[in-house]
Amino acid sequence: MTDFSPSPLLIVISGPAGVGKDAVVACLKERGCPFHFVVTATDRPPRPGEVHGRDYFFYSTAEFERMEREGELLEHAIVYGQHKGIPKQQVRQAMASGKDVVMRLDVQGAATVRSLAPEAVLIFLYASAEELLQRMKRRGADSPEQIALRSEELAAEMAYLDIFDYVVVNAESRLNCAVDQVLSIIEAEHCRVHPRKVVL
Repeated sequence: MTDFSPSPLLIVISGPAGVGKDAVVACLKERGCPFHFVVTATDRPPRPGEVHGRDYFFYSTAEFERMEREGELLEHAIVYGQHKGIPKQQVRQAMASGKDVVMRLDVQGAATVRSLAPEAVLIFLYASAEELLQRMKRRGADSPEQIALRSEELAAEMAYLDIFDYVVVNAESRLNCAVDQVLSIIEAEHCRVHPRKVVL
């Protein structure tokens, strides 16, 4: 008898800066989705309201570099001059418990995960360039120089699109529609005749 019990998925939610990766993940959490939401490590200082261990793991640059040297990170990149990465053990423990794992990553991080775990499900969030710039300005967390840099990076980030499995449009005021599509993708992946088997 064939066993159709689903294997846990490794799901990467990615896309350019300002596209709403954090908002999509927050909405999945609010809906009570039974996923393990990976917490990213970074050496940037916390923004107002951010909590260590909930929003990010905030480490010093020296501690971050030690973790990288000792192979404790699943992926690591320097993005806009800031270190970001995913602690490996966190992902392995969650998948061993049978839970789907959801990660929010920039496109460089998504590319790294694709190379290390080809069976991961990569979802690219999209919004128009004009919309992305307006969102970054409204957020008020970035200087004009940082916004200009992120604008220049947009074309390079879009060039990663081919490594992804799915694209979801996160249009202004349509967050719930984007989240519904992400959940539909995950549900469909669990119905595959030949399920993905992620090995880390």
